[in-house]
Amino acid sequence: MMCIFAMLGALMFCSKIIMEAFPNIHLLGMLTMVYTLTFRSRALVPIYIYVFLNGLFAGFNAWWIPYLYIWTLLWGVTMLLPKRMPRWLGYIVYSVVCSFHGFLFGILYAPAQAIFFGLNFQEMLIWIAQGAVFDTMHGISNFVVGFLVMPFASLLTKLSKKTKII
Repeated sequence: MMCIFAMLGALMFCSKIIMEAFPNIHLLGMLTMVYTLTFRSRALVPIYIYVFLNGLFAGFNAWWIPYLYIWTLLWGVTMLLPKRMPRWLGYIVYSVVCSFHGFLFGILYAPAQAIFFGLNFQEMLIWIAQGAVFDTMHGISNFVVGFLVMPFASLLTKLSKKTKII
């Protein structure tokens, strides 16, 4: 199981690298939700493997610290969603949650930046406003990619049951 989780975390990291040509457009929110729906609390393993790989390859620095909680928040919200909902509703709910995570990414990131760089509240708000265009792109792309959560979660769950991982 640990080997599978390592590969899923590496998949997150590789998908991020591949998508870097497109600012704030990636599969990370969708994959976080897929792993959470499939593996529940154990999804934190591949998520934090991704976070560790990100720090390992890009450098453990102040930018990395918010990653320790930003992805956990999406995992936590996904955990709170009902396990059973109609498919049509799942498509909408998962897309909206994934989208909100993208729209709020800069706001979630800002407190750590304010602490590390000594920003006061007003400067933190300016930092958030300057990144609003990128957060908007992030939210819109997460909404679109969020429609893949249901089919990928269903596929990963079926494969995991077939191979007796879950």
